[in-house]
Amino acid sequence: MQRQILALTLFVIAILVLAACAAPVAAPAPAPAPTTAAQPTAAPQAAAGEPYKIGFVTSITGPASSLGIPERDTALMIQDQVNKAGGIKGPDGNMHPIELIVEDDASDASKATLAAKKLVEQDNVAVLIGSSGSPASLAMIETATKNSTPMISMASASQIVNPIAERKWIFKTPQANQPVTAVQLDWLKANGITKVASIGVNNAFGKDSRDAMNEQFKAAGIEVLADEVFQPGDKDFTAQLTKIKGLNPQAVIVHATPGEGAPLTVQYHTLGMTAPLLHNHGIGNKDFINLAQDSAEGVMFPIGKLLVANSLPDSDPQKAVLLKYIADYGAFTNGKAPSSFGGHGWDAVEIALAGLESVGPDRAKLRDYFENNVRNFVGISGIFNWSPTDHVGIGKESLVLVKIKDGTWAFVAPDQYKMTQ
Repeated sequence: MQRQILALTLFVIAILVLAACAAPVAAPAPAPAPTTAAQPTAAPQAAAGEPYKIGFVTSITGPASSLGIPERDTALMIQDQVNKAGGIKGPDGNMHPIELIVEDDASDASKATLAAKKLVEQDNVAVLIGSSGSPASLAMIETATKNSTPMISMASASQIVNPIAERKWIFKTPQANQPVTAVQLDWLKANGITKVASIGVNNAFGKDSRDAMNEQFKAAGIEVLADEVFQPGDKDFTAQLTKIKGLNPQAVIVHATPGEGAPLTVQYHTLGMTAPLLHNHGIGNKDFINLAQDSAEGVMFPIGKLLVANSLPDSDPQKAVLLKYIADYGAFTNGKAPSSFGGHGWDAVEIALAGLESVGPDRAKLRDYFENNVRNFVGISGIFNWSPTDHVGIGKESLVLVKIKDGTWAFVAPDQYKMTQ
């Protein structure tokens, strides 16, 4: 806990010193220090203890690699920071290095299952983190549950943690699709849109997002003219988009990650479609912009605050944490742009470290710590409050609407929704 408090304190002091050199302005309110995050201890005096093992399954290769690579790099960055500082002080009073064991599931659910089994049953990790995609995360749940091992997913489908009675050992860090849909709905209402079309990937992530859309849009009186699907890995969406174009919707909702979402967006514009394009939070990295290029211009999507951190008011309790992560990640990766997916990894690893610092590597105690002690944890994806009835802990309040403009992300405030068409 001392590590993040110290880091944030130094960061806030630096901001205040710079402010003192400028023209007098009202001092920004410092971000509240998280009460749950593990912190590296400077100049440790305690004896060295055994490493604390964390299993980390991510999609380093395959269609979901644009999610998995920043997740892996973020986890390795934190391991490097912690171990250079001497490790973390466990409840036994000893300083423990972190041993992060990374496995690539190649964006394949069956490989994610095998990786989880290896980490839990052979490597005997204290906590399991993974994976990048919802299908792979869902595939890992049986192994984690069977072996009474706490698992933190970096994917968004609500089925990962629900029904909670069957997901006692499972938590996750991304926002669920339901609040993402709620932000999209706010924009549609602000612009008087009543007829939309939808197209999404046919997997657990896409289904969860489409289910949230159909439920909330119907309740709001918005008609979904078409709800088209495509298969993971598809590159040609002409048939579905041609059908949607013929229905003349006022807006089109897309449920995808960059691998399919980018070429779909290019083809959307190639077909001359001009209705506003709203993606979900699955495209929240630079790869989408790089792949879609000019076609990405004007795309809107709800996402966590990381992509527009500099536009946040200084009073925002996440801003200091976000800016520090951006600086740390850039330094560790030689200038790579951060992504929300890396942020999901940051949240998962930091929460795991907080638990290890508090209760050590006992799996049952870690699970109980996650459920009962992760309160007001200021993370990258939001301010987490896990509980026996909520293993996500963040919702609509953690999201902002973002518009791609001039090859980067621009924050769209709620009072500007009407102006974004």
